[in-house]
Amino acid sequence: MSSTYEKILHDLKEAMRSKDAPRLQVLRSLKAKILEREISERKGSDATLSESQVQEVLMKAAKQRKDSISQYRDAGRTDLLETEEYELKVIESYLPEMMSEDEIRSLASEVIGKTGASSPSDMGKVMGALMPKVKGKADGALVNRVVRELLESK
Repeated sequence: MSSTYEKILHDLKEAMRSKDAPRLQVLRSLKAKILEREISERKGSDATLSESQVQEVLMKAAKQRKDSISQYRDAGRTDLLETEEYELKVIESYLPEMMSEDEIRSLASEVIGKTGASSPSDMGKVMGALMPKVKGKADGALVNRVVRELLESK
């Protein structure tokens, strides 16, 4: 098992012991999503996910929470908003630290230079080269926005 998954399982047991119901609910949800992904990925007898696959599951769960937060904020549903924000905070505690916009901008400029991109029509070429370098460390929407800004300013 991956170390992040083991930490989630450990924290799940701790949440049960301390009767921390909100945290327990989030951790059970994460465990279920990871197990669901393991089953869908099952090929032969090896059913464990790699660390990067576990991180992908967590990033997807975090993105879903962010989308919900945005929708609840627009609808004025502060009761649901607080729950989603708490869940997002718990999920993010298992994710690696994300890159800052400045770090993304610097890396994107480097990739644009290497690929010879000169206009927004080269967006696909730049994103194709950049995304593997930032996978799991940066939000795709932010990367997309930064690359678009850099290419439009050329």
